[in-house]
Order: sequence, then C-alpha cells, then structure tokens
Amino acid sequence: MSVYEGYKYNTIEDVKRNAEKLGIELIFSDNTDVLRKPVRVCDRMIANPMVINPMEGCDSLADGSPGELTKRRYERLSGGMSGIIWVEATAVLHEGRANPRQLFINSGNAGSFAVLCDDMRKNASKKHPEVTEPLLILQLTHSGRYAKPDGKPRPLTASHNQYLDKSIGLDETYPIITDDNLKRIEGAFVDAAVLARKAGYDGIDIKSCHGYLINELLGAHTREGMYGRSYENRTRFVKNVYRMIKEAVGKDFIITCRMNIYDALPFPYGFGALPDGGLVPDYTEAVKLIKELRSLGMGMVNITMGNPYYNPHINRPFDKGGYPHPEHPLAGMARLTDGAGVIQKEIADIAVVGSGYSYLRDLSVYLAAGSIESGKAKLAGFGREAFAYPDFAADVMLNNKLSKNKCCIACGKCTEMMRYGGATGCAVRDFAVYSKMYNELKKEYDRRMRA
Repeated sequence: MSVYEGYKYNTIEDVKRNAEKLGIELIFSDNTDVLRKPVRVCDRMIANPMVINPMEGCDSLADGSPGELTKRRYERLSGGMSGIIWVEATAVLHEGRANPRQLFINSGNAGSFAVLCDDMRKNASKKHPEVTEPLLILQLTHSGRYAKPDGKPRPLTASHNQYLDKSIGLDETYPIITDDNLKRIEGAFVDAAVLARKAGYDGIDIKSCHGYLINELLGAHTREGMYGRSYENRTRFVKNVYRMIKEAVGKDFIITCRMNIYDALPFPYGFGALPDGGLVPDYTEAVKLIKELRSLGMGMVNITMGNPYYNPHINRPFDKGGYPHPEHPLAGMARLTDGAGVIQKEIADIAVVGSGYSYLRDLSVYLAAGSIESGKAKLAGFGREAFAYPDFAADVMLNNKLSKNKCCIACGKCTEMMRYGGATGCAVRDFAVYSKMYNELKKEYDRRMRA
C-alpha cells in the first residue's frame, strides 16, 4: 500500500476520501446517538456502548496491589461515564506477570482490589449520579513467553515459534511448558476469578490475546500433547477455564474473553491465518470457538488482533512507532472493524466489543458509530484513548463529540515507556504526571543502549 504520510484529517470527509483513494472500505456514521443510548449486555443495562479497553499502567506495588498511580487512573476513568471499564491485565500467578509492576491478584492482597472496585463505583455515582454505574470487568492473565515477574525474562512458552523465539532469546532446546503445568495454571485462573467476585467486580476476562499464554495455545499447531495440534486441543485451556470458573462463581457473574481472532503470523505459528503459509486472515476457528463459548454461557467477547511485541501496527495503527508503518493505518482499522463484524454477524446474540478506533482522534466516534449502526459490533472499545482522555465518553454523552485537543495522537510514547521498563501513561495529554517520567525513562534507556 502507499507510503504513509502522517495523520492529516480535519473532517470525516477527509478520511473517507483518502480511504476511497487507497481502496479501503470503512463504514462511518454521523448518527453518534447510537453511542449515547443505554444498552443491555449480559443481562445488565449499561449507560452506553462505550468501553474502556484494558490498558496496563505498570504501576502496581511489589505484591501486585494497585499503586497510587493505579488508583489515580481508575478514579479518572470511573468518573468518565463509560458503560464498561475493562480493568487492565491482572496476573493470576507471580510467575505470569509481564513485569514486576503488573497487577497480580492473590489471597494476600485481594482486599486492595475490593477497595479499588468500591472506589470506582462510589466515584462513578458521585460524578454522574444520573447514569448507571459502569460494568467492571477484571482482565485475568498469564504472560507466558513474555513473563518478566522480577524484571528479567522468565518465559513459560507453550510452543516454539520461528517468528517470536529469537526476539526473547529462545532456541529449539528451550523447554516448553508441560501439560501438567498448564493444568496448574488453569486452577490459578479459577482461584483469581473467585477472588475477583468476592472483591465486587461484575465479571472477569480470560485474556486470550496479544501473544500471551492462552493466545499462544490457540495457535500451538506444532505442540504435542493434550494442548496442541488439533483444534480441540488448542482450545482446551480456555474452555476448561471457562467451565471451571462458571462452576466456581455461579450464573450471575460475567465471564468474558478478550481474544485475538488473527495473530498476523503465518501458519503454523499463529491463530487465524489460512494454512497456506501466508498472512490472509481466516476467522473460521475463531468463529467456532466463540460459538462454543457462547453455548457455555458467554454473553460478550472483546475482539482484537496481533502481537504488540512483534507487529503492534496490527492491533494499534500508529503515527509513530519503532518501525515504519508497513501498511496504511486505515487498512489496519478496516481489518480490526471487519474482523469484529464477522464475529458479530456470525453470532448475533453475543455482544462484540470492537476496537481500533482511537487512531482517528476526535473523528473516531464516527467509525465507532458506523460499526454499531452497521452491525459490526454492539460495543465500541477505546484503549489508548483512555490514557489520554479518560472522560471521552462523558464528552460524547454530554456534548455529542470529542475534543480534538484532548485525544490520543497515536504517538506511541505510552508504549515506549512500558518498553523502557517503567510505569506508563500519556506523556502528551497527562503532561504533568507523565512527561518528566517519559523523558527520564528514555534518557536512561538511551544510556543503556550506548553502554
């Protein structure tokens, strides 16, 4: 596709003209009222279909409890009027933390997660008593091959992968995680879900995306044993965990999943690509799996793609990143919205959370509205936008638009901060807190690279 020239849109008509010129199909709507109406999800009525997608702040305490910046972030988000707050990745075991500052719920600190949950509810009611409190979903994770619980890589990888192994220093002799170990981790997800319910959350997410353990299992075509090769084996872990959590927590607790439906890795090294060795998406297995989870009771699924450690342009089209954008960002947005649309149209009675809207700044609401109005999603998820603009939903609800000067500009600084090994947030819009932090982290990272 043509060389990317940078973000240059002032109106949605500018976007439409460029998309047409590039041969990219995106559906927009100026009927933003669809974003302002209450919607029923998993037998709960929520204030609107706008969802805060999980974005890690990497700012927990050493024991995994929410830190001061964590509390600040969710205070701001809970006052922002979104229908759902998808609380960021929270490890189910210390070994599965992506960094030493990733949230980690356990029996010793579950009370701190209860306080965070209660504070969000109180703050939401205080700021906007006229609307329904947000649905609170806690994302549960095991980082698998990307585990760094003590700051150094300690990979627990499900299968060898010629595209991903080299970047974390693995070779063919590195042992993969055993079936017995995977059974142990299944139990840890259940234990964490029980703690989350006791802490007051409305539900949990069995994180199955972005190259982490469960996502890697979905694409483990080369793995031997009961969790590899066949479709039934590769989906065994997530279905086992779903069934066991449901049995442990009862019917009125939401169990959902943020799932990669396309890893953008060639077969047999990923999930969701045609088995011809190319990169053409094939959503057949994703549709089958989500239908099976729906039959078990899952009422909502959050759709995403790609691996932020390998091909971040797939799941978050950017203006600036660690490499030149290999495709136009609008093409990535089309893939994300179309993929969610396949799931929504194949499984009409599930609530699909679409994503990939944030790149369009203040114009993102028109793509989100178009996705909902055209049936490509029932809910619209915003990730990076929430770092920059925690009350974006309130501005849509109250003013029927977003403020351009408050929006995420897709500059990638939040990701850089995480890769530099620190806490993360928006160094541009949340300047007072994160700008100095960004500069110091970058300076130290550059020093290490020169050493």
